[in-house]
Amino acid sequence: MATKSRDGRVDLPGFFADLVRCETRLYNALNDRLRDRHGIVTSQYEFLSFLRAHPGSRVAELAAEFAIGIGATSKGADRLAKQGWVVRRPHPSDRRSSLLDLTDDGLRLVEAAQATFDRTLAELTAGALDGPDGQAAARAVAHLRSALERDQVGLPTG
Repeated sequence: MATKSRDGRVDLPGFFADLVRCETRLYNALNDRLRDRHGIVTSQYEFLSFLRAHPGSRVAELAAEFAIGIGATSKGADRLAKQGWVVRRPHPSDRRSSLLDLTDDGLRLVEAAQATFDRTLAELTAGALDGPDGQAAARAVAHLRSALERDQVGLPTG
């Protein structure tokens, strides 16, 4: 568990370990619940949720949002299209690119899955993020994410 070092600074290796292990455990638990209830995993839910909020997105926009490679993003979109949840349509001004939209089935799925996602995430974090400490932690992680994204840190090369 991350603690302050003797000089009052945050134990950065401990913070990193805590952050990564929390993310992994939350992601895995959400995977299990979403798979059990809706037949999808967290990454699929996140893609569908993003497309609901940003219809007509390009694969590159999804890749940038999730800081993953364009190839992996394209394959993920293809898997969603194969299930009938997403449709690719030609980009009107760039023949090399396509735009992604949810199908009616995809919209119904993401709406049902959102309730499961929200409820599960609330259960998993209950008590740990309540009060001022939780709010401070959320602000700190959001601030860190914003700085990393602003500086384009950790973007995949492909």
